[in-house]
Amino acid sequence: MAPPMSASRFLDVLQDEGVTVVQVGDWRHHNRNHKGPWGPVHGVMIHHTVTKGSERTVELCRDGYEDLPGPLCHGVITKDGRVHLVGYGRANHAGLGDDDVLRAVIAEKALPPDNEANTDGNRHFYGFECENLGDGEDPWPAAQLDAIERVAAAICRHHGWTERSVIGHLEWQPGKVDPRGFTMASMRKRIRDRLT
Repeated sequence: MAPPMSASRFLDVLQDEGVTVVQVGDWRHHNRNHKGPWGPVHGVMIHHTVTKGSERTVELCRDGYEDLPGPLCHGVITKDGRVHLVGYGRANHAGLGDDDVLRAVIAEKALPPDNEANTDGNRHFYGFECENLGDGEDPWPAAQLDAIERVAAAICRHHGWTERSVIGHLEWQPGKVDPRGFTMASMRKRIRDRLT
């Protein structure tokens, strides 16, 4: 069980891990905290955006849309490997997911199948949206995969977590497919290697 780090500490740990950070507006105070608590935090969740174009993607993830107000994540990882911080606190990124998966993340054990949507993930996960069409064909540039690895490792390092604290949206909520185009197993291996 871990309280979320402060926004300033979050920025520091990302930069200490070699992440190229872009601060977007008043990201430190842009959140959905009025809808419920944020924390304790237990892990990092990776998504793809189903969008094209970095500027539009960052704007969408910051502002959201009519049915789902922003921020839609804490950071947007664009194809050039930059991490655009768009919010901090509770964000509309994880939705309801499987309580068995959350227990496995907390215990840092292998994940069970996600077959329920009964637990508030927005409360418990840091979230990163990654610019990609999500069709399995849109490429994932090396710089972008490196940034995903670095942001996840930075957060895990701060909290004393292993790579098992990093999951994909598809491992949390039934019916989700993101991120598509690389496997979370391969990304967790990269994160493990970086942490060691």
